[in-house]
Amino acid sequence: MLTAARRLRQNGHRIRVMADPAMRSEVEASGFAFVTWRRAPTGTAADPVDVSDVEDFLRRAIFDPAALYAADIRDEIGRMPTDAVLVLDMLFGGALGAEASGVPFALLSPHVSLRPLPGMPPVTSGLGQPKTPQQRAEVDAANARQAEAINAFLPGLNRVRADLGLPLLADVFDLFDRANRLLLATSQAFDFQADSLPDNFRYVGPLLDVPNWSKSLEREAWRAPWSARSDRPRVLIACSTGAQGQRDMFQRIIDAMVMLEIDALATAGPNLDVADLRAPKNVYVVKGTSHDLVMKDVSVVISQGGHGTTARSLINGLPQLILPKGRDQDANAARIEAKGAGLQLPPTASEADIAAAVNRLIAEPQFRMAAGLLGEAMKADIERSGLVGEMEAIAAIGRAARQQPNKLSLRKSA
Repeated sequence: MLTAARRLRQNGHRIRVMADPAMRSEVEASGFAFVTWRRAPTGTAADPVDVSDVEDFLRRAIFDPAALYAADIRDEIGRMPTDAVLVLDMLFGGALGAEASGVPFALLSPHVSLRPLPGMPPVTSGLGQPKTPQQRAEVDAANARQAEAINAFLPGLNRVRADLGLPLLADVFDLFDRANRLLLATSQAFDFQADSLPDNFRYVGPLLDVPNWSKSLEREAWRAPWSARSDRPRVLIACSTGAQGQRDMFQRIIDAMVMLEIDALATAGPNLDVADLRAPKNVYVVKGTSHDLVMKDVSVVISQGGHGTTARSLINGLPQLILPKGRDQDANAARIEAKGAGLQLPPTASEADIAAAVNRLIAEPQFRMAAGLLGEAMKADIERSGLVGEMEAIAAIGRAARQQPNKLSLRKSA
């Protein structure tokens, strides 16, 4: 989101960011006005640590607080003139608030599409691109199951819409069609192919600015822990920055490295204690460092498959081993494997299986070749990203409406 904000500011637009109080320092360090949620939940109440129960996560994080997010967005739009709103795709309440205010809005997906697309497997299924009638039937069935599960929340969502004076929806995912734009911050070359795309759908390429806390690490010279004279392969083990109950899996990955003739650097991230992790002699464990710098010095990346790490690895031409634990990670792992740019294993994989997969990624050159091709496509998409142009197009609509208040009030009451 902050990468998008920086690009818009570079084109002369005034930006303010509404976010969790935990993001205040990052937002203000980036030079943007920060606005906190007032009614809506924050912290772990907004983003539960335990995501094992998907239905409970959806209820607590997305649907139950939708009215509160909508109210906060409406208040902020009323407080200061606003031409357009860019909303994280999972923040349904934010989208409702913008729509109820009559302000054009775009949904930004910092991963593959949450909105179901015909012929494409749903984001949490882990299925690949269907190539046979049987596979297509599996994808259609998975999409139907997802629609049934998500539409259990439709009555509650429609109650919020009714309270806001908005038309009711026949399907929860129809909310994505209410947006002026649905912006997907990935590359079409990385994604699976849908039968067709909605009219408001745009691929805008990865948005990968380095956060300010990571820039402080970059200011320190990158000192590789291994000998420059060593010709052994090197591996980056990138733990998730989120709290996802990953300690045991991370330890298992580190332990697997003792079976290989390699050197590895493991970044534990903010939610694991380095002192709580055992490391063999060929693995160096640190709290964090710049992945962009480390990736220039390694041959393989191991991660849970978050979109940022996945995209950065491809841009550096690196094959990946992904052990996904849900959300968009399953979808990213499926795409990496389908495109031949890496392998995936379940998060319960044994040390022997992890070591065998890393050995394959090092020894078989086709993985690196496929990763390099995808990375070149991603770099081209970043260079020609249409994000700013798409936001300017909808902001022009909002600006024109603000300058004609009578038309705006008619549209709001319609």
